[in-house]
Amino acid sequence: MMELTKKVEKAVKKPGQKQPRRVRSPEEIRLEKERIVAAQGGDMKAFESLVTEYEKRVFWVAFNLVNNVEDAKDISQDAFLRVFKAIGRFDLKYNFYTWLYRIVVNLAIDSLRKKGKQGKVSLEEFPADPVETSKGPEDQLCSIELGERITAVLESMPEKYKTVILLRDVHELSCEVIAEIIDCTNATTRWRLHKAREIFREKWERVEV
Repeated sequence: MMELTKKVEKAVKKPGQKQPRRVRSPEEIRLEKERIVAAQGGDMKAFESLVTEYEKRVFWVAFNLVNNVEDAKDISQDAFLRVFKAIGRFDLKYNFYTWLYRIVVNLAIDSLRKKGKQGKVSLEEFPADPVETSKGPEDQLCSIELGERITAVLESMPEKYKTVILLRDVHELSCEVIAEIIDCTNATTRWRLHKAREIFREKWERVEV
């Protein structure tokens, strides 16, 4: 299973964009709540600080789902616009990032449904990573080919399974948080994750042959 997780990460994240899981301190949580309260009171700087903190993660959640740079940018902007309009009604007893992720995931799924098919993205749309460019041409080619194969497998998966495996194995959210984002029970989320990994493994084995 660890190997599967590594393959998924390589496919849907660009080098240098990995976001390691980090437990926020009580002080960080307190300060964020203060910014939210300030934003609810009309403080634009407080809202902009929330955007700055989450904009990269929001983009990558959207991109991992729609696989299109411009669509991911549009979804990110739309998500923050919706947050701005609704932040006055946000209940501080809930997690802000869970609420934000739910908005992003729903927008991404709506975008996919409207288009009917995910668009392709060229790796040239992203700036080269200085670490990766130190690799030889053969190594870079192998990395690109691996990414393309895994991305193809992910794209062939049903939305509900792809969403769960990306949020868990790539963005490293807990099943409890994912359950809130996709509005399912924890048990259903865990079952979908198990099924998603199973589907991915079966499809990957067929691709590898």
